[in-house]
Amino acid sequence: MGQLIAGRYELKEAVGKGGMSTVYCAYDTQLERNVALKILHEHFSEDDDYVARFRHEARAAAQLSHPGIVTVIDRGEEDGRQFIVFEFVEGETLKDLVARGGPMPIRRVLEVGLEVGRALAFAHQQGLIHRDVKPQNVLVNGDGRAKVTDFGIARSLDAVGGRTETGTVLGTSHYIAPEQARGERVDAQTDVYSFGVVLYELLAGGVPYAGDNFLTVALRHVNEAVPSVLEARPDTPLRLAALVERCMAKDSVERPSSMHDVVAELEACLAELGGRPDGDATMIVRRPVVKAGRPPRTRARSRVLAPFVLVPIVLALLAAIVAGVVLTRGEGDGKDGTPSDGGESVTLRGVGAYDPDGGDGEHDDEASLATDGVASTFWRTERYDAQLSLLKSGVGL
Repeated sequence: MGQLIAGRYELKEAVGKGGMSTVYCAYDTQLERNVALKILHEHFSEDDDYVARFRHEARAAAQLSHPGIVTVIDRGEEDGRQFIVFEFVEGETLKDLVARGGPMPIRRVLEVGLEVGRALAFAHQQGLIHRDVKPQNVLVNGDGRAKVTDFGIARSLDAVGGRTETGTVLGTSHYIAPEQARGERVDAQTDVYSFGVVLYELLAGGVPYAGDNFLTVALRHVNEAVPSVLEARPDTPLRLAALVERCMAKDSVERPSSMHDVVAELEACLAELGGRPDGDATMIVRRPVVKAGRPPRTRARSRVLAPFVLVPIVLALLAAIVAGVVLTRGEGDGKDGTPSDGGESVTLRGVGAYDPDGGDGEHDDEASLATDGVASTFWRTERYDAQLSLLKSGVGL
């Protein structure tokens, strides 16, 4: 170390290494501050495509001035080797944080998710998609603030052709969107998918699809159903779990329409936590004879019954099932509001919509009305098909 780059940047120590480049902590002798200096690997310096991609990263990131995105300071060439200078973020990657500490507290997941989500939404607004969203590309400083970095394979949303043509797969397999794995054209929804995987990992402490090699993992992203984050992390608020599942939808049109929509939903999830450390809420009573379980979802239905399927029900019951409890009518409650049967008091973690027919027609935006305490909004009843041609009245709270 001690080598001087471009007569200005003194290399101090290597802080990271990737497939294309090595990142050093360097000292800017002119501005007298530490910076991050990324140098393209020597064996790529003669490859025009890699050099062009490396320069593209500098240009792409330089367009973005946002508190959640690592700032580009300079770009240049030294002895035939390309380098980019970034602001130096004192801290560690989000990946390292999870590896060291395991699943994050719900509130922290939402806070970090909002910082990363807002940064990506801003990049999209400027016409750039990241295409390699992963916790390794999120730096967390000493104050706990998250910053997105590494726009090395970013692409303009307006690009018609571009350096990476259809049929070329770029990205990291554990976070790769199905369309990306198939080598198809990508857009902002590709970043939404990868962001959903990151949220899953922060909640569960591990990636949703494991595998020994790139192809195995990529194929799982393409072919396998989205795993339930509630099974890996039962205390996940239902609204947040639903968001993760939507972000990771196989078909991009079923995902949130933009990162701005994702951010809005995360803000709503955080607001629902209120002042509570982990979202504890309404007290309910557990009946010990009922086994906990999550209602299976299925799209299969009879052609005969299909015409009778009406509007899905908004159920607070799903929250109770997920938490391992059953919400029943409070027969025999004492006058003071306490259970007369000595049932154990537990907390309701959240509410959500559930369509028993599995037709994805839930009204998640109305689910919170079940527990908002407003008499004029907390009752909603519909009719649904009980799979035996018997119409049952809906359930309200």
